[in-house]
Amino acid sequence: MRVIRSAKRMAAVSERLQRQGRRIGFVPTMGALHEGHSSLIRAAAASSDVVIVSIFVNPMQFGPREDLARYPRPLQQDLRFARRAGADIAFVPSVQDIYPRGFATSVDPGWLARRWEGQARPGHFRGVATVVTILFELTRPTVAYFGQKDYQQVRVVQQLVRDLRLPVRIRLCPTVREPDGLAMSSRNVYLTPRQRHDALVLVRSLRAARALIRRGERRASSVQAAMRQMIRATAGARVEYAAAVDASTLEPVKRLRGRIALLVAARVGSTRLIDNLLVDVP
Repeated sequence: MRVIRSAKRMAAVSERLQRQGRRIGFVPTMGALHEGHSSLIRAAAASSDVVIVSIFVNPMQFGPREDLARYPRPLQQDLRFARRAGADIAFVPSVQDIYPRGFATSVDPGWLARRWEGQARPGHFRGVATVVTILFELTRPTVAYFGQKDYQQVRVVQQLVRDLRLPVRIRLCPTVREPDGLAMSSRNVYLTPRQRHDALVLVRSLRAARALIRRGERRASSVQAAMRQMIRATAGARVEYAAAVDASTLEPVKRLRGRIALLVAARVGSTRLIDNLLVDVP
């Protein structure tokens, strides 16, 4: 696996690959790689001639009171992990390379970013949209691979690609979970054993909501109340939001129909976790 640290060099390599007609699969990450990332890299390897994995902790998507300083950065471990998973190139730029002196432009992600994570983390999706646009320009992917665990982020990126007519396809890959159901996340390393157990309430609340829908419940308010009640009953968890929304627009609905996204966010101890399920309502 080749490691590229220069943005200029990455742009030159990807431009040459593109001229050669090579199909480029791209997996953007912030490092601290786990099996969820591995599944994205394997999916890219199965459909691409060249797989590029970026490892970049993007400061623009962290708020002033968030965990940028302590975000895990096990770079050498990540490089070994990416190589074993099937990456051909690891792009590891510095902050100065992505945001050079005098950088002043950002990408407004629009209406899809206003609710849920966008409301809880002001400016977060502006940082995501900006760095993704830069990374797409530098890596020139044919297909970029994103995990469903960050579902709102994927919808923001899909809209970005559509609106700016970027020549890349976005592939949504399933959330990878631990055997007990906890969604894999780089932030799981912050959890104590007790908090790790309490964190399971997120996926349990989603599955309970899905079961309600399958039994015929069509009132969004009832489904949301059931999720919130379950999370609040866990002493170590504090619910931030629990919502049943239109899976395309992410807007709240009163009656459940079509494809629905069930979204939850909660703090377990000091760690903020999110999860979701997609449900097709008969």
